[in-house]
Amino acid sequence: VTVYQCLEGGVIAVLQSYVDEDKDESFYTVSWACNIDGTPFVVAGGINGIIRVIDASNEKIHKSFVGHGDSINEIRTQPLKPSLIVSASKDESVRLWNVHTGICILIFAGAGGHRNEVLSVDFHPSDIYRIASCGMDNTVKIWSMKEFWTYVEKSFTWTDLPSKFPTKYVQFPVFLASVHSNYVDCNRWLGDFILSKSVDNEIVLWEPKMKEQSPGEGTADILQKYPVPECDIWFIKFSCDFHYNAAAIGNREGKIFVWELQSSPPVLIARLSHAQSKSPIRQTATSFDGSTILSCCEDGTIWRWDSVQTN
Repeated sequence: VTVYQCLEGGVIAVLQSYVDEDKDESFYTVSWACNIDGTPFVVAGGINGIIRVIDASNEKIHKSFVGHGDSINEIRTQPLKPSLIVSASKDESVRLWNVHTGICILIFAGAGGHRNEVLSVDFHPSDIYRIASCGMDNTVKIWSMKEFWTYVEKSFTWTDLPSKFPTKYVQFPVFLASVHSNYVDCNRWLGDFILSKSVDNEIVLWEPKMKEQSPGEGTADILQKYPVPECDIWFIKFSCDFHYNAAAIGNREGKIFVWELQSSPPVLIARLSHAQSKSPIRQTATSFDGSTILSCCEDGTIWRWDSVQTN
């Protein structure tokens, strides 16, 4: 795991580099998080199913989370409480962790859980109780932590061993959607709507319509679609800027498509390509204001794109 700094004029500085003690580890996902005092953490997970919480201020391992029974496909940080992270795993579960105390608070799995690898998970941007997950069972599930929130609060003041914490199973989602007919490998909230993608060369924006009487059931109203040519392989993830003005997604030919999210019908802001970028782009990252886009390619390269003001 390497921490870089994007400087002016396209310059990139290497700040820190971390090599896992297990040479067979292969990280699939990384996220920033914070301790309760604001200390920056880098949280990474991958093939071994262990989550490493790295204290970036003193370059030491803060904690290692063991619990998942298989590899970890995505880690996300709660934007309103950045000491909470959620992890999506091949073991068909999603777990909520407290990086400050090292506690596994909730496990989203069981009777109503995913029936195959969970590939992506996301916290709702404003409703602190809500997460969405998706995976190889072709579904997107929305979960609520509302009735378990006392356990989340308890995790911050727990003084006993983390293993003695009364971790709760959340067995039933509040909503289940079958918007796609194949693996769903990325989902992100757009307000109360959801952006998700499968292997169909498009990102789909849809609205979950819950049925009040029967929890878990409902309909998904598809609002619009953002085409992405040559994006028909799985494990390609898109990203958005902080204000959700744009979504950036790569394809298997090394090109990036940047879609405006606040307009209907969809507007393609940019199509980014370079003669030397030919490898599949597995993930993108968009800066806070959307002015810089990074892409991670299968050939091990990271590309940086900066928006340039034109007269």
